Amino acid sequence: MKLKEMKFPFIIFILAIGIAIGFLIDKVFSGDNLRESITKFNDVLTYTEKYYVEQVDTHKLVEAAINGMLSKLDPHSVYIPAKQMEGVEESFRGDFEGIGIEFQVVNDTLTVVSPITGGPSEQLGIMSGDRIIKIDGKQVIGISNEEVRKKLRGKTGTKVTVSILRVGLKGELNYEITRDKIPIYSVDTKLMLDDKTGYVSVSRFADKTYDELVDALNELNNQGMKQCILDLRGNPGGYLNQAFKIADLFVPGKNKIVYTEGRRSEFNEEYFASEPSPYEKIPLVILVNKGSASASEIVSGAVQDWDRGLIVGETTFGKGLVQRQFTLPDNSAVRLTISEYFTPSGRLIQRDYKEKNDKAEYYSDAGLENETEGENLYHSVEKDSTRPIYKTSKGRTVYGGGGITPDYIVKSLDLTEYTVKLLRNNVFYLFALSFIDSNGREIISKYGKSLNKFRNEFSFSENEIDKFIEFASQKDVKLVENDFQKDKDFILARLKAQVARNYWKNEGWYSVLISVDNQVEKALTLFEEARDLANLK
Repeated sequence: MKLKEMKFPFIIFILAIGIAIGFLIDKVFSGDNLRESITKFNDVLTYTEKYYVEQVDTHKLVEAAINGMLSKLDPHSVYIPAKQMEGVEESFRGDFEGIGIEFQVVNDTLTVVSPITGGPSEQLGIMSGDRIIKIDGKQVIGISNEEVRKKLRGKTGTKVTVSILRVGLKGELNYEITRDKIPIYSVDTKLMLDDKTGYVSVSRFADKTYDELVDALNELNNQGMKQCILDLRGNPGGYLNQAFKIADLFVPGKNKIVYTEGRRSEFNEEYFASEPSPYEKIPLVILVNKGSASASEIVSGAVQDWDRGLIVGETTFGKGLVQRQFTLPDNSAVRLTISEYFTPSGRLIQRDYKEKNDKAEYYSDAGLENETEGENLYHSVEKDSTRPIYKTSKGRTVYGGGGITPDYIVKSLDLTEYTVKLLRNNVFYLFALSFIDSNGREIISKYGKSLNKFRNEFSFSENEIDKFIEFASQKDVKLVENDFQKDKDFILARLKAQVARNYWKNEGWYSVLISVDNQVEKALTLFEEARDLANLK
């Protein structure tokens, strides 16, 4: 009996000790620190709201606290307020609802830069250069960009009336436009640069990018493409699944394309090539620069690691972190880094951010400023760095921890301050608009619908060049003769491209600018080497 009487309190004692130890372990290793921190934050917020000398907006305080918290993590973990979420989702979803125009407010006048292909404005005959002076009967002189979006966007099927002035026609043109879903394209353009070279520019990795690229490649294939330039310059990335599917178009067999590793095992994933593609067997050159990041680096990293093609341009941004978006109750969201991604050889592409003072320094410090131009097949440019060394499938040396360094380093044009000011002050577009107002009928009469004829035959006269210089001066960009002469080919090509875009949209724009693109020019000389590297017959 005594044994039983002693046993029961002993069991209670052991249970108490166990509970106490469990409580301490939980406090150290699980959520108690989190709960204490939440309580602490709640107390501070409550005291502030109750006792602060002025009335406070607690919503703003909470958002500031969230931003402050995320700033202690990595540069790519971010908070997105609810009012910004719609625009963010549009860019990745690949469509929005509205009338389908690109626009600028020029001298307080809402001006159509271009109707979007397939949109309701294009179908009704609204043209580049049209001035919208009324929306639903109300004057819109002096309208802001944000007001334009509010007035012209809306649910599919709803209607809006616009009144337009068009150069060469008297009076107003009135259009009743039924809003619709407007595509946001990821493939900016697709061109045949010669009888065998296809060129495709991809601006982002959104929901439909893979489908768009397949369509573009198939169209070029039908036009006789035997080799391809894939332009990922300025492409900031996007969806991981789109990157791996696009890499699969070019990487043969069942080769690994990318893998991810995170603190939690459920975020560890591997992606392998799986679908056969006719584009696995064509010589490939990928163009990159400092603005190529994330998904762009997945594609170029896989191609480089498997020696499938050549990477040309400038060292990429160096973003090797994967984010997952978590939607909050008020429709705002937080994007948290959940894992790191690695190229097939094992390279982490993410460059250092922990030694930077803030995000501004991190973003401004992208790329190797002093990298030497020229052949870099064995990556001697990086040899003096402390970055880890890896090998491609053919044993070439490549480096991790700092973006993708090209196999051929070709720096973009180093524009003078004069040309930079022309760009900054929007002088090219504004002059082209006035030039088209005066010469549009003559251009249509002479070139009709033939972009090739325009590209090969059109040039600005010396008198028109003088007018451009004077026009720029009136826009506070005074002529610097040496700068103008140095950049003259680019300036005139940019002006010509601006005119071409008015009639042939992106195809006109890119086909003209490529004529002064030194990185494309170099890529065109490297296809035999790309063929040999990939062991293509």
